Amino acid sequence: MNFLRRLKSMKEPARRPVRAIDGRPILNRMHLKVGGALLLAVTFGQATATEASHTATPQRMPDSYAQAAKLIDLGHGRQLNLRCMGSGPQTVLLEAGALADSSTWFKVQPLLAAHARVCAYDRAGFGFSSEGPLPRNLDADVSDLHALIQRAGLATPLVMVGHSLGSSIVRQYASRYPADVSAMVLLDPPAQDIGRFAPGWQKDEDTLSVQRFAFLHQCEAAAEEHKLPSADKDLSQCLGEPDPHASARLNAVNLALMSKPAYWHTVLSVLQTNPAVFKPPVSAQETHGSTPLIVLSAANTYADALPRDRKGLEEARAYTQAQIVATSSRGTLVHVPDTSHDIQIDQPEAVVTAVEQALRMKR
Repeated sequence: MNFLRRLKSMKEPARRPVRAIDGRPILNRMHLKVGGALLLAVTFGQATATEASHTATPQRMPDSYAQAAKLIDLGHGRQLNLRCMGSGPQTVLLEAGALADSSTWFKVQPLLAAHARVCAYDRAGFGFSSEGPLPRNLDADVSDLHALIQRAGLATPLVMVGHSLGSSIVRQYASRYPADVSAMVLLDPPAQDIGRFAPGWQKDEDTLSVQRFAFLHQCEAAAEEHKLPSADKDLSQCLGEPDPHASARLNAVNLALMSKPAYWHTVLSVLQTNPAVFKPPVSAQETHGSTPLIVLSAANTYADALPRDRKGLEEARAYTQAQIVATSSRGTLVHVPDTSHDIQIDQPEAVVTAVEQALRMKR
């Protein structure tokens, strides 16, 4: 989403991903014990996709994303947009990152549909889903997801796939409703407790967040006054550039959706509550028993970080992901080369391979 790129570059040099949206050295041994769990450090990319996943990977978003798929009634006048394809006894549920909607899975979902029923959805306030009650924190997202699964009649237990913040939603859902989850695939879970590893970065981030929220409140006010899109120099930056993966029609629809006040209320709430998710370390009480859990770690998440920050950021992420893997006795860490944080866009076949593995490992 181009809005994310706008947040990353706003009033600062291009130097690191904005963690709000979205220890130990990088793990590079084949076998490493961490907290009693075995980490199988594997490396694979596009070349390792199995024969079953040789469906052509879409390079552009289909125009079907320009309209809602199936609106699931949650009650109280609220609906969530659900997109499902494929068939089979097992259902895979795709959970997008912080400010993304179901369209982020446009490459992955059709590939996975050859193996199982695959569903993605727009969280409250994004895409074609209704605005939800504030704050939009993990508790709200997990409650909505549980209601969606029940109201849509999705067959449980599910293989859950979460990207970035979506990985935190999946983990909390699995902790709260373990019987609903047969396996988890987590795409590049963001670093937690960064201040411990990169204090300079965290200090700068805290300072820049003041400017960032001032800008976002301007966008929110403009949306409430029906002034978006705008020719104003500052307000024109709220909506960013057209998505190169989308057609003119789809970009026009997305522009209209992002011009609504509900979108900006949600964006602000998500970013305001994110520090509560990412500033603390992974909880020592988090456990997923023997549920299969695969973490995909991107190679170039911090490629644009300043040299002074990169080592600490990488250490924070490596430690976080190791701790997450250690929450399951069947945890696996997978290094994915040649990819940014958006593994589902850069290396969709790697995601498919991991989900296929999870389907084989499921309880």
